Amino acid sequence: MITAAIITGLGLGSMYALLALGFQITYTVSKTVNFAQGSAMMLGAVLAYTFSITLGLPWFVAALISILLCAGYGLLIERFLVRPFHEKGSDAWLMATVAGGILVDNIVLFTFGKEPRQFTSELATQNLDFLGSGVYAQQLIIPVVGFAIAIALVLIRKYTRLGKVLQASVQNPASARLMGIPVVKVVAAAYAISAVLACIAGMLIAPLFSVHSDMGTLFGLKAFAVAILGGIASASGVFMAGLLFGLTEALVTVYFGSAFTQIITFALVIVALAIKPNGLFDKATLVKV
Repeated sequence: MITAAIITGLGLGSMYALLALGFQITYTVSKTVNFAQGSAMMLGAVLAYTFSITLGLPWFVAALISILLCAGYGLLIERFLVRPFHEKGSDAWLMATVAGGILVDNIVLFTFGKEPRQFTSELATQNLDFLGSGVYAQQLIIPVVGFAIAIALVLIRKYTRLGKVLQASVQNPASARLMGIPVVKVVAAAYAISAVLACIAGMLIAPLFSVHSDMGTLFGLKAFAVAILGGIASASGVFMAGLLFGLTEALVTVYFGSAFTQIITFALVIVALAIKPNGLFDKATLVKV
């Protein structure tokens, strides 16, 4: 039972981490976040279901189309709901992204329908014996994919031109502009990447949960809690916090029951932030004056 709970927790935690990394990327690049991140996750699951199950496209094709459309969704969020306000020094993008997410949720509600649908997948029905416990193959795939994406992001940031451009834009936007770096496009790209991460999380978790228009609401809130808990400026901290959050949820469910999962988990988050307001894994930075 404990082994199964740990595997479930790692799967959920990896999904929370992917969503939270979306918050982390946009925050470090522009000091803004997309509060429609949960809607991007839902959109990824719904699009993958539509292309794969409804239209019968091969899974790889359905996933690729869904990722491209979600990237476009992220670009639209940045262009129309964040940039106009951020350029004027206004924090109205906070409410704008929330409203944008609600708008998308309701559009999907009226087009996709309100009834939850099951995303059938052999990986979510194939029971495997893992360390003496029965788990679904999908539960093993989620943390593997999550770790792979996290490592890829680290490598891209350290060793590629795109990563250096992102770091330059973060460290000194004014100097980056003088060096010819299109900071506005870098911020837009960050929002596209953020939405893609949410899309991947949605597609991975969809076979284990029902697909419906408001499935991303609670996941988005939890992911934001994870981002704050890990120290939103630290990518590794955010990922570790996602795993910790998922494991805590799974173990609380096993020992206390699902009725207490949210109560105990969020109570622990509050306590953790009261002790370390900047996040569990946030590192102090030296500021020269």
